[in-house]
Amino acid sequence: MSELTRIPAPDGVAAAAQYSHVVLGTGRFVAIAGQLALDERGRLVGEDDPAAQARQVFENLRRCLAAAGATFDDVVKLTYFVTDMAHMPAVRAARAEHIPDDRLPAASAVQVAALVRPECLIEVEAFAVVAP
Repeated sequence: MSELTRIPAPDGVAAAAQYSHVVLGTGRFVAIAGQLALDERGRLVGEDDPAAQARQVFENLRRCLAAAGATFDDVVKLTYFVTDMAHMPAVRAARAEHIPDDRLPAASAVQVAALVRPECLIEVEAFAVVAP
């Protein structure tokens, strides 16, 4: 695991409740492509169910991080793409199952018209720094 420093509120910047404004560390950079709510066979998990999709997305992120020798503790940035901002509470709940509030990464949330698979509601990409 890398040693990361989280700065929730730099001087002159309002504190954020659901992410850190700055996360820095030294080590090997890992980029995880946007993950959808697809199982190992490419089938959708949770049709029309943001909570089920969010849980699957975070499970896929966990598996991708593990393949790189990383964990959620190493994540410095998450980017959420949702087809409706109303899905964000489900995303935050799924994230909370993997990342405690005192280890929140930097984050961005973007509402999009559609994802690459129209039945998908949520996509999340991750960046991590792993100790050398």
